[in-house]
Amino acid sequence: MTNLKQRWGWISRRGLGAANAALALAAVLGLGAVTTQSAQAQTFTVLYNFKGPSGGDGWNPYAGLFLDTAGNLYGTTQQGGGVGTVFKVNTSGTENVLHKFIGEDGYYPYAGVIMDAKGNLYGTTAYGGGGIGCGNPGCGTVFELTKTGGRWTEALRHKFGGGNEDGAYPFGGLIQDAKGNLYGTTEEGGSPGYFGMVFKVSKFGKETALHSFAGYPSDGGLPYLAGVIMDAKGNLYGDTMEGGGFNQGVVYKLGKSGTLTVLYSFRGGADGSLAMGTPVMDEQRNLYGTTYRGGSSGYGIVWKVSRKGKETVLHSFAGGTTDGASPQAGVIRDAEGNLYGVTTAGGSGTACGKSGCGTVYKLSKNGTLTLLHSFAGSDGQYPVGSLIMDANGNLYGTAAYGGSSGYYGTVWKLTP
Repeated sequence: MTNLKQRWGWISRRGLGAANAALALAAVLGLGAVTTQSAQAQTFTVLYNFKGPSGGDGWNPYAGLFLDTAGNLYGTTQQGGGVGTVFKVNTSGTENVLHKFIGEDGYYPYAGVIMDAKGNLYGTTAYGGGGIGCGNPGCGTVFELTKTGGRWTEALRHKFGGGNEDGAYPFGGLIQDAKGNLYGTTEEGGSPGYFGMVFKVSKFGKETALHSFAGYPSDGGLPYLAGVIMDAKGNLYGDTMEGGGFNQGVVYKLGKSGTLTVLYSFRGGADGSLAMGTPVMDEQRNLYGTTYRGGSSGYGIVWKVSRKGKETVLHSFAGGTTDGASPQAGVIRDAEGNLYGVTTAGGSGTACGKSGCGTVYKLSKNGTLTLLHSFAGSDGQYPVGSLIMDANGNLYGTAAYGGSSGYYGTVWKLTP
């Protein structure tokens, strides 16, 4: 099991960290022709600019947001407050830090939070917790935040220990079932210990390894920034960055019985490779998501995989000013079947060099991609986390960097 320093080297070598990916792309991205159309009038609003070390508010929000019924937004920052924070931004744009991680309770949250019916928050940290299998600072945690008397109290549901019996490095977010059980993925750990696993943590803190990935050529491997979704029958679905028949990542189904089925193995090239972000499902149980690389120009795709395992490339990103590049987030879907997402690079923003600062896009059900917003740096850059949509069709998200500070990130709203 790798320690933290080795882990960062692993990400850097593959260009998978948001900052590293964008910087690498800056050297190679060019202009490209693609079937897109210009966005109609959109209203983009920065709801909050993170201030960085001087502000005590956290910085670098890698994850997407959770929207409560009152319109408040909840999320995490990977840095600040110690080694990451959980925050709330209200409807007027005021931010409050709900929890500051100190290491032994979690370290570097890359995923966001979810909220139950009682208002409790749940999430993961990629490191921390002190699990002995990964060295200092630990293999990651599952945490719960409970509000009592106006104060938020943290409790750890689980500390990952690495090795064959437990997972390590949960970069993806969580879902919760009706009984209060939490489900997610780790990027490493499990048996044989290298390729990650799907886990369940009960409301009493008992962790169960539901499936350990075996990598190439058996099944998936290394789920990165990707959690799972659940259908009405309790089956789980997700994707992985590597593994599968061609070692380019897979889309999978994990049945209630514990049997994992590889629905599709990416082949690389025009087909896409390195699936990241949690997929979404439609009424016919088709799955939709993105890959970070591959496609006709090499900058990633939006894909559809049917319940029978047929893949369709819905869009190949071309980079440049007219299109996005290299998405690390999945997509969301509206009631009409349109898909929405973000890319970490591309677009017309010039503050980030030729790579662009990232985009927000809409992909219609007829296959037309529209850039809804190109980040300019001052309003954010390198968005990594998935979007959320309210009942009025407004989109909300984060940018990991940029903003008025130039580096620390933003929370934003996009009104159609």
